[in-house]
Amino acid sequence: MKENKVDLLIGAQWGDEGKGKVVDAMGADVDVFVRYQGGANAGHTVIANGQKVVFHLLPSGMLYPGKLCILGNGLVLDPEQFLNETAELYEKGQDRARLVVSPHAHVVMPYHKVLDRAQEAARGKGRRIGTTGRGIGPCYVDKYARVGLRVEDLLDADLLRERLVPLMEEKNRLLTRLYNEKPIPFDEVYGPAREWGKALAPYVGDVVRLLREAVDEGRHVLLEGAQAVLLDIDHGTYPYVTSSSTSAAGAFTGTGLAPRDLTRVIAVVKAYTTRVGEGPMPTKEPGEIGERLRNAGGEFGATTGRPRRCGWLDMVGLQYSMALNGVDVVALTKLDVLSGMPEVKVCTGYEYNGRRLEGFPASPHILDEVVPIYETLPGWRGDISGCTSFDSLPREARGYVEYIEKGLGVPVKLIGVGQERSQTIDRGL
Repeated sequence: MKENKVDLLIGAQWGDEGKGKVVDAMGADVDVFVRYQGGANAGHTVIANGQKVVFHLLPSGMLYPGKLCILGNGLVLDPEQFLNETAELYEKGQDRARLVVSPHAHVVMPYHKVLDRAQEAARGKGRRIGTTGRGIGPCYVDKYARVGLRVEDLLDADLLRERLVPLMEEKNRLLTRLYNEKPIPFDEVYGPAREWGKALAPYVGDVVRLLREAVDEGRHVLLEGAQAVLLDIDHGTYPYVTSSSTSAAGAFTGTGLAPRDLTRVIAVVKAYTTRVGEGPMPTKEPGEIGERLRNAGGEFGATTGRPRRCGWLDMVGLQYSMALNGVDVVALTKLDVLSGMPEVKVCTGYEYNGRRLEGFPASPHILDEVVPIYETLPGWRGDISGCTSFDSLPREARGYVEYIEKGLGVPVKLIGVGQERSQTIDRGL
């Protein structure tokens, strides 16, 4: 048995940190890429050789030839999105990796999407969560209510019908009586679902066995998280969170790997803070600074196109993420977006009702009312997108990175200075 190498990559903020770029930058040395939670509400953007590809379900390693890409049981699979993504890669000649789907992954059905939108609308202004409307939450609800459909259920037409009849009756009662929506005809769901099963069948495989073999053979496995830690269903800013375990612990239930298999936790951190959807964000800058960050960083959702709220780096939330996930190294992205700022601020604490808080508050109501305490650092001029080493960065930019390392107690081993795969400074990741 060879020494295993299993890396877990998570987003340390509220998502959109650039996880896809980091996965892609690491890709040449990785053998197996794994998505283990979330669904088509994710949007991982990869730009390689001038071509932009946005993955919603597929692992970001799909562009590398000869790799194994896995969708684990903790993910909820939208068959339409899955088939569209694979078809698009095939048409572009980019379907280079072997793709395997867990039969245990739950399936996002059409009624989940209708319910998602109806439930969000019924919450009314001020109580909305800010979901993507992709059916992710209702699918996870069915999973834990033990009435969900899994990929394996789509492979047997008779079993699918048997399972779907009572499910459709229940969902239509909800839609018509509670949300005043039209009922969904059975055949409009059963017919497409049967075809999805036929199309998915060639991809379905024993994920647990494949991963165990990969680990025992010493192959490099990269577990690719979606969304981010502060959106974790248990540890995030509930209820303004996603519906899955986005923290490091979720990787084990979402794949079948054992905790002892994990070698390293890599946290992806954006050089400033963004958040899409609803929920508190202490460092948001609604004025000129926020607009500048949004435009320079292209801060619009890869899945929905929604503009992201932008603001300064929040070290309080990041320190919470580091502790919660046992982070070993940080990959810092979008450092180039801060270029040209005369000064750069960093939130180092929160004040609430006139006193400084200890740590990251559990209550979203408190978090929404805290006053951020800032330290100001010197900015830097000039374009850093061509920098290829840490020493080639401006002194102030290096100082900013070192400030982050000291504040988090974790080394920054990768620095993104542009969108392209090549615009990455590797410090020994």
